Amino acid sequence: MEDALRRELGTAVLRPTGHLGGGCISQGQSYDTDRGRVYVKSNSKAEARRMFEGEMASLEAILKTQTIKVPKPIKIIDLPGGSTLFVMEHLEMRGLNRHSAKLGTQLADLHLHNQQLGEKLKKEESTVGTVNDWQNDWVTFFAKQRIQPQMDMIEKNSGDREARELWAQLQLKIPSLFCDVEIVPALLHGDLWGGNVAEDDSGPIIFDPASFYGHSEYELAIAGMFGGFSSSFYSAYHSKIPKAAGFEKRLKLYQLFHYMNHWNHFGTGYRGSSLNIMRNLIK
Repeated sequence: MEDALRRELGTAVLRPTGHLGGGCISQGQSYDTDRGRVYVKSNSKAEARRMFEGEMASLEAILKTQTIKVPKPIKIIDLPGGSTLFVMEHLEMRGLNRHSAKLGTQLADLHLHNQQLGEKLKKEESTVGTVNDWQNDWVTFFAKQRIQPQMDMIEKNSGDREARELWAQLQLKIPSLFCDVEIVPALLHGDLWGGNVAEDDSGPIIFDPASFYGHSEYELAIAGMFGGFSSSFYSAYHSKIPKAAGFEKRLKLYQLFHYMNHWNHFGTGYRGSSLNIMRNLIK
């Protein structure tokens, strides 16, 4: 692996630093090179390249907004034997602490960036393409492209009748949760839980994104599920993007996706939370 890495990066020096990382999907390690320190993620699964390409595109999209710090992506490398590497800038990160409020402000700036870009283009008598059509269909997109595939997997794996019946009722109720809510597509990190945020001396850092354009409220769903975000984070965020009417119910709907996703990935320990959300939303 190190020979291929040295060749692909065009570096004579390639020295492991002892900084190890990774999660339940990929492993990571930092190296010193001729051009500074890099962080290398490795994955041997068949879909690794596609996954890393998505992460690289996400990081590049967030970088372009110049709103919040992320590691700069460098290169994706295919190794003989099927493994794939993703090389990015190494950042000296520590747990999010004193920059929580700044993260709230910068995350709101990220979410507002696309709207501001649209307003700027409008002033220049240009167009933002098909944003309005897309925007009007967010509710259908979320139900059909986010929750329905999770329900299909649950059906396939366990044939859970109660989940199926609750989802059939909830589908009819979803549009009513979005009455009088204007949704401007926002660039989202997509997986913003406490394990994917950090800070350095300059401010907050977010990493491991799975970005897409969607409703800004979606971002706060997984953030609220596993902790790691202080009240100063939420206060700073909502001072820029205030809660719209019905926010709490929509947050639960967005959390439903994550609970169902965890049910499919990690087992029935997440079944109760998934069913409880559906029961509460159809009342």
